Amino acid sequence: MWDFFITPFITFPFMQRALLASLMVAISSGIVGSFLVMRRMSLVGDALSHGILPGIALGFMFYGFNLVAMGIGGVIAGALIALLAFVVSRFTKLNEDASFAAFYLISLAIGVVIISKIGSQVDLLHILFGSVLTIDNAMLVFLWAIMCITLLAVAIIYRPLVLFIIDPIFLQSMKIRGISYYAIFLFIVVINLIAGFQALGSLMAVGLLMLPVIIGQLWVRSIEGLFIVIVILGFLIAYFGLLSSFYLDVPSGPAIIGVAGILYFFSLLFGRSGGILTRVFRLKHKTA
Repeated sequence: MWDFFITPFITFPFMQRALLASLMVAISSGIVGSFLVMRRMSLVGDALSHGILPGIALGFMFYGFNLVAMGIGGVIAGALIALLAFVVSRFTKLNEDASFAAFYLISLAIGVVIISKIGSQVDLLHILFGSVLTIDNAMLVFLWAIMCITLLAVAIIYRPLVLFIIDPIFLQSMKIRGISYYAIFLFIVVINLIAGFQALGSLMAVGLLMLPVIIGQLWVRSIEGLFIVIVILGFLIAYFGLLSSFYLDVPSGPAIIGVAGILYFFSLLFGRSGGILTRVFRLKHKTA
């Protein structure tokens, strides 16, 4: 029985690298995603995950399937999308969500067209859905660096980020300083989406940014408790996602997000902080 759960990770080095990479991405993205979800900015994360695709596609066009080149292209594209959405929302009547939605739809279309013209169907699927099983040691160092940058940045601007959730209007009133904090936060989101792209592809990257946080909110109420749950969920999602990918012979990215989806539906029913059955039980207990 134990062989079923342990053998793939003991026998195959690529499974060890995949597990480590997925865990780092899940922890880093989950912590950043917690601020997005609590601020009700889930659409921004989704928009940026698609917005990076043209940059990834251009990196692919000039350098082939070079993860570093595609990653740099994705960072530039994501930063440009964030800047354009910010400018449009400030100088027109459109709100920021609408601006992000418009730019991400345009970006997704441009990215898919570029990839389909210069690459094969396999290349397109690989970029959209990723392949964490092909990650090498150099990419592990890259993902580790992104996780460290994320944790350090969140620690430094933690108070402004909490203020951003509780009272965004006050943060906006800080003008240049408030804009700087917001820009740093969006940059952190972008680099975590790039990390997610390396493991899960551009379409699946937002899954590890959002789902662990959404699941965690169904179990705990405090931000600190949410961070702890995100780490635990990151391991469970990465481990069982890769295990199911190995035995069922399915792509690793969708398998990882599929496990997160199963945990979401379980938490939706039984979560102690907001699960449906838990709330029904408490309601009956109060009326009894």
